[in-house]
Amino acid sequence: MSHASAMVDDAAGSAPVSPQALADALAATGYLADDGLATVAWLAVTMRRPLFLEGEPGTGKTALAEALAQAGDAELIRLQCYEGIDAAQALYDWDFPRQILHLRAVEATRGDRQALDTDEVEGSLYSERFLLARPILQALRTPRAVLLVDEIDRADDEFEAFLLEVLSTGSVTIPELGTVTPASPPLIVLTSNRTREVHDALKRRCLYHWVEHPSLAREVEIIRRRLPRAPTLLAQQVARAVHGMREAGSPSAVMPAALLKPPGVAESLDWVRCLLELGSRELDVETAARTLGAVCKYREDTDRVRDALDRLLAA
Repeated sequence: MSHASAMVDDAAGSAPVSPQALADALAATGYLADDGLATVAWLAVTMRRPLFLEGEPGTGKTALAEALAQAGDAELIRLQCYEGIDAAQALYDWDFPRQILHLRAVEATRGDRQALDTDEVEGSLYSERFLLARPILQALRTPRAVLLVDEIDRADDEFEAFLLEVLSTGSVTIPELGTVTPASPPLIVLTSNRTREVHDALKRRCLYHWVEHPSLAREVEIIRRRLPRAPTLLAQQVARAVHGMREAGSPSAVMPAALLKPPGVAESLDWVRCLLELGSRELDVETAARTLGAVCKYREDTDRVRDALDRLLAA
């Protein structure tokens, strides 16, 4: 099924006609979603419900939002969360330097001739010309948009409370200008690496899905789809080795100790890219040892993997 035939028009733009149609449209962008993920994403798109994606780093949560925007021909607007983020960084702010210059200009022009009308001046200061739209307001004002609220678990509790209005009503209130309610609300995708628990009040307003690492066969398919020039054997070897690293510490694993940061799909793709740059057609112990920086991000993990490379590649 082609991208065009996988979509039908609705008031908000293009909507998938079924979960399989959405999966096909996502696959056209290079993102391979399993049945569960395709279904919950389809429900979020069709019902215009926020989608909350939780899972280990590197499982493709952010990539799904990017693929949804690409498949739906929508603008991706990203809000990267961090400790201390507040409404001024997420929703809107006022351009204070320009407001001050404007006030001085008004005073210079009218101050000598007549008394300034306080209400009139204040109204001119808090107008659209001085409004700085941040990601959430940008998304509400964009006719077709996917708003990605990335790594919500890194933000504070107060910021979660602020998001509730947006998730509940699809609108925000600017005291000086009123309530902004879009005719076509954006698709909101929130992601969490579960470094802390997100409040139930926020989760209840969303459709929820735990994103697992892909199966071995699916990861090989992802590598081949994203990197078509990668030989099948190389894709299989990298995927098997990475899966062995993720399983470290389990009773049947070839590595007895779990890694501090198990690699995700992004690391698998990086590893294959590095190997292709080196001209490798298959993965051997020596080349793997020299390129572990693409897949392991801690010295302890690098040492553990290097010591187990023979067994990982033989698995």
